[in-house]
Amino acid sequence: MKPSIGIIPGDPSGVGPELVARLLADEIVAEADVLLIGDPHVFRLGQEQAGIRHAHTEVDAASGDWRAADRFALHPLETIPAGEVVLAESTEASGRSTLRTLDTALDFAAAGVIDAVVFAPFNKASMHLAGIGHADELHYMAERLGVETYVSELNTLDGMWTSRVTSHIALSEVADAISGGRIKRAANLIDGTLRRAGHANPRIAVAGINPHAGDGGNFGTEEIDIIEPAVRELAGTGMNVSGPWPSDTVFLKAVRKEIDAVVTMYHDQGQIALKLLGFDRGVTVQGGLPIPVATPAHGTAFDIVGRCRADVGATRAAFETALRMVGHWERE
Repeated sequence: MKPSIGIIPGDPSGVGPELVARLLADEIVAEADVLLIGDPHVFRLGQEQAGIRHAHTEVDAASGDWRAADRFALHPLETIPAGEVVLAESTEASGRSTLRTLDTALDFAAAGVIDAVVFAPFNKASMHLAGIGHADELHYMAERLGVETYVSELNTLDGMWTSRVTSHIALSEVADAISGGRIKRAANLIDGTLRRAGHANPRIAVAGINPHAGDGGNFGTEEIDIIEPAVRELAGTGMNVSGPWPSDTVFLKAVRKEIDAVVTMYHDQGQIALKLLGFDRGVTVQGGLPIPVATPAHGTAFDIVGRCRADVGATRAAFETALRMVGHWERE
């Protein structure tokens, strides 16, 4: 049986609906049974924006064998009136729609109706207007799924993975937020995720925070005081881990395939590198959840909404990542 992937259109005011339309035209979707979850008019909007038409069969995925549907199965929802979809703007209505489709997809995944979730880009401002109640969608998802253990966004590009010790906080707060415990949680999360995705012995490099990884203490002592001891502890557990490495060279090791993953200290330390290496292929994986959940690493691109210019590359890569993870996933 093929993997079953649930797809939601993301923020209806952004490029998500167009990206879904373009993804459904790609031959890769034949490798899975696809369940679209959302408002039919939002998916039609995306097709109009992309200039692509698809045949959908409406199903009640919760009560029947939706996989028997011809072409693409669509579980219809009513989350936003067509007249309230305002392109290229953050709105409460779009945020409510995003959260409603996400809730349904997560519930289906938890119930075994689908194996994984792929979502087109969300807009955090819209979700906050709608009352998400969390700093980001990952922690919202964790609460919905009853996850109380450590979660963090992971990113992947062409087989290269990153995790973060800190994420959505001000740069001025990063140094104080770094601790041995946080480093170990970030490393264990990416090690475990890669093992569940088929890597028998992931090779993990931990980045420093200061220029030249502190240059022996000349440019800061976090590497000596915090990062290196944490790496030693991790290595003592049998993890294939090394560091701290200077952050301006560690990604060269990843490009040369000498390592599989980099544990970064803050958001942009890893994101800048990955997006320069392949903005059109970068994927965010919601690490620590009991199901594979992936999305393109870019945002809602309000500047190009409705112009038939959305690049499907990262969305395709997210779908491919979800497929690969389902193939190796062992549910706990």
